[in-house]
Amino acid sequence: MKNNKLLSAVALLASLASASAFAKEKNITLMLDWFVNPNHGPIVIAQQRGYFEQQGLTVEIQEPADPSTPPKLVAAGKVDLAISYQPSLTIDVAAGLPLIRSATLIATPLNTLMVLDNGKNDNLSDLKGKKVGIAIAGNEEAVIGTMLGQQGVKFSDVEIINVGWALSSSLASGKVDAIWGGLRNFETNQLALEGYKAKAFFPEEHGVPAYDELVFVANAKTHDAEAIKAFNQALEQATTYIVNHPKASWQEFVAYSPDTLNNELNKRAWNDTLTRFALRPSAVDLKRYDEYAEFMYSQKLIETLPKAADYVPEFN
Repeated sequence: MKNNKLLSAVALLASLASASAFAKEKNITLMLDWFVNPNHGPIVIAQQRGYFEQQGLTVEIQEPADPSTPPKLVAAGKVDLAISYQPSLTIDVAAGLPLIRSATLIATPLNTLMVLDNGKNDNLSDLKGKKVGIAIAGNEEAVIGTMLGQQGVKFSDVEIINVGWALSSSLASGKVDAIWGGLRNFETNQLALEGYKAKAFFPEEHGVPAYDELVFVANAKTHDAEAIKAFNQALEQATTYIVNHPKASWQEFVAYSPDTLNNELNKRAWNDTLTRFALRPSAVDLKRYDEYAEFMYSQKLIETLPKAADYVPEFN
């Protein structure tokens, strides 16, 4: 009799534990900034290795039809999290969108002002009177203007040409003399594969404050703090695994979508991105955000100056 009671008690406890675990499971919709690529390594690895599941999360990874929409969808409550850019987040917050930064994915700038390394444009001053290709019109006057100004060149001294997403081909063909928006982990490798050597001028070395290239954003009013904490823990675990096992993690990354990910460009980009993942995704540097916001305000990219403390909370 006692054994039966003991077995019943054990079964009840197991049932309650199971129900409790089930109750804690949360579904999260995450919209990327673009199609899956090495920049998203920690997300994919966390999914592939079950780190999200271990944290009681089911994460649905979505790719946007339009890369400008993910933060807007978060603000509208259509998705839980999205990947954006620190400068874009500041612009959105200054415009009144209810967004917060919930974690960092890429902790350094990736954007560059890129030229061919052929001796024609060894310095920024050499770009005076030349053509600069951009993909999307936006903050190029502020950033390129600041960079050129370090070498005594005015923004009006260069011709800006919108080449769409054909950045590398426009530079390689000579249509433009430089490109803004070429990423140091992608376009450099893409040009190399096509037989061209690129030279990059880094904005953070030429008068532009450093910033986080890719961040996660959540709705300021409706976000689930506990779910975000769990998400960030899984992300940190995945990043640690990538850093410790770069070759093995590459194989697990491409297994997510072999047909689109397993190629030489992505392999090279993967190796160049490893050192740029945020080792502590939750870590907050308010000064970094305020300094870039002040730069944007001084360049008239935003009309109001938001304070980082209001949209960069801690999730520890």
